[in-house]
Amino acid sequence: MKAIDNFLVEATKQYGENAVISVDQAKQVIKDIKRAIGIGHLKQSGMVTGMGEFAQVKLKSVNVSKTDVAVVTKKEVVKEVVKETSQDNSTVNLIMGSDIQNLVPSAFDGFVAWGHHSTIKQVVKSKMFYPVFVTGLSGNGKTLMIEQVHAELKKELIRVNITIETDEDDLLGGFRLVNGETKYVPGPVIEAMQRGCTLLLDECDLGSNKLMCLQPVLEGKGVYLKKVNKWITPKDGFNVMATANTKGKGSEDGRFIGTNILNEAFLERFAVTIEQPYASNSVEKKIVLGSMKKYGSVDEKFATNLVQWSEVIRKTFYDGGIDEVISTRRLDHIVKAFAIFKDKMKSIELCVSRFDTDTKESFLDLYSKIDAGINPLEENKEEEEVTKEIVDDENDF
Repeated sequence: MKAIDNFLVEATKQYGENAVISVDQAKQVIKDIKRAIGIGHLKQSGMVTGMGEFAQVKLKSVNVSKTDVAVVTKKEVVKEVVKETSQDNSTVNLIMGSDIQNLVPSAFDGFVAWGHHSTIKQVVKSKMFYPVFVTGLSGNGKTLMIEQVHAELKKELIRVNITIETDEDDLLGGFRLVNGETKYVPGPVIEAMQRGCTLLLDECDLGSNKLMCLQPVLEGKGVYLKKVNKWITPKDGFNVMATANTKGKGSEDGRFIGTNILNEAFLERFAVTIEQPYASNSVEKKIVLGSMKKYGSVDEKFATNLVQWSEVIRKTFYDGGIDEVISTRRLDHIVKAFAIFKDKMKSIELCVSRFDTDTKESFLDLYSKIDAGINPLEENKEEEEVTKEIVDDENDF
């Protein structure tokens, strides 16, 4: 028997027919067969792919003459080994298994269910594949809402934060060096499909056209892993949800730098789009009070003033009067700062210092008025009425 065939027989015994092994594994097989053969011979035969630390050896089918009885006997032994080891099992040697035990999100202390919480909950409870796209301004609880629905239903969730660099290797998986061996490590998408849990594509509109590798996944079908020649079929319960600050059409006002125009075919595969606004006054006050209880510093008057303050700022923002807005998340930051410093104005000042000087000063001045019992919305309403009366009087003349 030729030395190369002898190598193939032994390697196939150990790793399975047509397996992909590392160079170190190939060297060990060569040492086992004690034949005058080296990695150079394997390169000449076309079995070595890649270079340096990324080099791999792709085993060929054993090519021997059936007239050689001793060889045929050994070949039959190899066939039996391959027969006993199914394709899935032979791939297990190549694919790195997951040791993740539990992916159910932790319950968030003080969470208040509102808005589209019940809609998301109905989708998850249905166990149907029904991709959902959630869009809305930053800090209004999109991601937290999805996480807490899964925490409540004890449903596993894998969250993947998308960036412009996210590609097929990050999502579907790729080869990694594990304990000195090259293994194919499944990505979060494959992990979610195999576990039958929800895949959350967070900040989806920051991604590039490389997200198109998810097209078959978003159709609820399986996906073919080209790198290991394996078809992955999703388990029941698998679903995809995405969050974004835009609807995948980019950001023209410059508020969300880095957001991209997503492919229409990609967006079309999401069954529904949910528009998440900021919470109403009553709901937001519950959220703020919940945060205060969590941080151990409850002040109901302060909570009321903060909610009214954010409402006035948002109304002005929507009317085009300012370019910044106070999110629910920023209110939580202020409450946490208050629990630390025990000073209302200092807490607000620290948390609005991220804005430019003029905006910061106007926000602080606005809160001072509200804290003094002045309602800016009522004040503006009275000014508008006076202005209207003056205009009407002038028109009479």
